[in-house]
Amino acid sequence: MKTMFVLLLFLGLPLSIHSQHFENWGDQGDGTYVNPVLPGDYSDLDAIRVGDDYYAISSTMQFSPGMVVLHSVDLVNWRIIGHVVPDLTAISNELNWDRMNCYGRGIWAGSIRYYNDRFWVYFGTPDDGYFMSSASHPAGPWEPLHRVWQTEGWNDCCSFRDDDGQLYLIGTHFAHDPHTNRQYNIHLFKMTPDGKRLIMESDTILYQSKGSEANKLYKINGVYYHYFSEVRPEGRVIMMRRSTHLYGTWETRQLNTVHPATDKEPNQGGLLEVAPGKWYFLTHHGTGSWEGRVASLLPVNWTDGWPVIGEPGSDGLGRMVWSGQKPIDKKNNFRIETNDEFNSEQLNRQWEWNYQARSDKWSLSDRRGYLRLYAFQPIRPDDPGNIILRAGNTLTQRIMRTRSNTASIKLDLSGMANGQQAGLTHFSTTSYSTLGVEQKNGINYLVYTHNNEKITLLELNTTTIWLRSTWDVKGLNTYHYSLNGKQFVPLEKFSQLTWGSYRGDRIGIYNYNSLNEEGYVDIDYFRYEYLK
Repeated sequence: MKTMFVLLLFLGLPLSIHSQHFENWGDQGDGTYVNPVLPGDYSDLDAIRVGDDYYAISSTMQFSPGMVVLHSVDLVNWRIIGHVVPDLTAISNELNWDRMNCYGRGIWAGSIRYYNDRFWVYFGTPDDGYFMSSASHPAGPWEPLHRVWQTEGWNDCCSFRDDDGQLYLIGTHFAHDPHTNRQYNIHLFKMTPDGKRLIMESDTILYQSKGSEANKLYKINGVYYHYFSEVRPEGRVIMMRRSTHLYGTWETRQLNTVHPATDKEPNQGGLLEVAPGKWYFLTHHGTGSWEGRVASLLPVNWTDGWPVIGEPGSDGLGRMVWSGQKPIDKKNNFRIETNDEFNSEQLNRQWEWNYQARSDKWSLSDRRGYLRLYAFQPIRPDDPGNIILRAGNTLTQRIMRTRSNTASIKLDLSGMANGQQAGLTHFSTTSYSTLGVEQKNGINYLVYTHNNEKITLLELNTTTIWLRSTWDVKGLNTYHYSLNGKQFVPLEKFSQLTWGSYRGDRIGIYNYNSLNEEGYVDIDYFRYEYLK
């Protein structure tokens, strides 16, 4: 083995602030919980209660399958049970592996509701309009995706079924409206009985303010409540309007106050009644930290018919709450799954491809007990800059912001070809890194990259290698490698994980060939352990 000595330097990295809120999190095992309940990127949440179960959805942008679905029995411990959209090309071909044109776009915020003995999910994309699907069970299968309205510049929609059975859709037109000369107009539409078409002549503008979005509609004790958020001088705050008639006259009230540096603006979320008069709010919050927009659970206090989200202050506005009693003290083993031994006929539910995957270039059956990734050329293969952002079939999952995180893969390199690269990546559009194997002229090399910096570490004479990434609560990442699966050698260079295109950092497995469509790599397992 030929070893190339490389001096690897510390980058002088900034520390993430207020990491103390992530030292402990979730269920504490004594009937209490600490926020966040999910210290990972679960943005644009909505949630409902059906019987004794709670279900939530979270936006997924360009990742596939799209619109993740979660399940809980206590609002604190959650697990992933499926996705609403198996194929993103049902939305747009721009979300396919051969286009990859939608970073920061794709599937945005939506709503989940239960009526007529079915679950209903509506969501929008900024470029393609509003979509819907329904299912008899939230784990699926979901009906083929249906485009409710093809349009641009709209977001944050929610369906609503009134007592008389009439269906409505509320959503924000965030783009400039030439008819009103304003942005962020909130519109209300009636829908046809099947929920698949807007009745355009019913279009009504309900409200407009700076950045007004995150729409939800509720009817509680005969009163209509329009939940939304807007931007005020102190940051993005939670707002509410109420009326005894759906078309007004409305009263409007701010529900909370925010401190962006500390509470990170809780806003998108869902109101939930866990028992008569006992309410909670499941919400995301985040203002650009590397973990993304995490999920927290806030108590809701009702005052004079208004919900106050969080701890009420002397001004009547809610404040962030970082801990409390569990709403429902149930014992369960719900946990976000992270590992995959690749022994099943399907990938485990936590996985999402970066864009729609090329289906003929990956397999769980070509070699039982392994994930086989076949290499193919990235978009613009001759351009080495940010190449990981243009490489199809990168398999990713969310990471956690906890005190200790370790993600490892075992790779069989015997199928690699000249020009091929494969390995482990931390994935963000603002900064990414990889530790993997590159084949040149029939020789495999261990290679580290950080953005467009590339360092060749070792010449390899083995067909098996183990790669590992560790990171801490501050988001400082270190890679390690092993040639025997026992002794791991850390790289002396480490980097700060980052946020980009409205998404937190992800861990992923990549494989591509800049020269041709040759070669493959077999992944024996992926194991990610995080501290709880």
